[in-house]
Amino acid sequence: MAMDILSSDFDSRLRLKTKTVGGERIKRAKDNNEDIAILSMFLPGATAAKEQEKFRCHLGMDCRVGDCRDTTPGTKKMEYKTRQWHEKCFCCCVCKTAIGTKSFIPREQEIYCAGCYEEKYATRCIKCKKIITSGGVTYKNEPWHRECFTCTHCQVSLAGQRFTSRDEKPYCAECFGELFAKRCTSCTKPITGIGGTRFISFEDRHWHNDCFICAICKTSLVGRGFITDEQDVICPECAKQKLM
Repeated sequence: MAMDILSSDFDSRLRLKTKTVGGERIKRAKDNNEDIAILSMFLPGATAAKEQEKFRCHLGMDCRVGDCRDTTPGTKKMEYKTRQWHEKCFCCCVCKTAIGTKSFIPREQEIYCAGCYEEKYATRCIKCKKIITSGGVTYKNEPWHRECFTCTHCQVSLAGQRFTSRDEKPYCAECFGELFAKRCTSCTKPITGIGGTRFISFEDRHWHNDCFICAICKTSLVGRGFITDEQDVICPECAKQKLM
């Protein structure tokens, strides 16, 4: 019985945090091209006004403030990468809720709140259909929660355990042996082949290596000649003795 393999654990989410920082920290973030959103305030004064003339809210005609060029002192703006928004305009592209200082996820030029991103893109368990946030496993290119990846028959967790499959369904080694494996003619226990277990087959009968012994003297017949005596197998020596 060949054993199947799970992939290593994975984490399905990327979350970025909005940072509210002072002027020096903003400059350092820009200089270092840090992957954070920066929340700052429009300031009064001629110097600030001149700098703020360059501001254009990324929402343009859809600006929630009403004027994409509005820089009223005391109001706040968001900067992410090379784009800028009014604070209330920096919102999730799905639910339109302002991000504020909450977590967000950028994807293909759009901004998502964590909830909407997970609902639309997050990896879901193939069994329970719920989102996998961390600690999932992949089997046959499909994602599972570790706790959902269980034996089809006994429901024991298979994460980190030996298992195999039949008809695309996973089974623990014990259940597979009980349900599907050949059985030893001598001891009647399953012959699974797990861990390199060797066995002997003759016609329609099968034995574990350790069970393939002479029915009379009990010596191993593995690698030796043998004689069938109705349902028994015996060594040549015992066969001669029986004929005498």
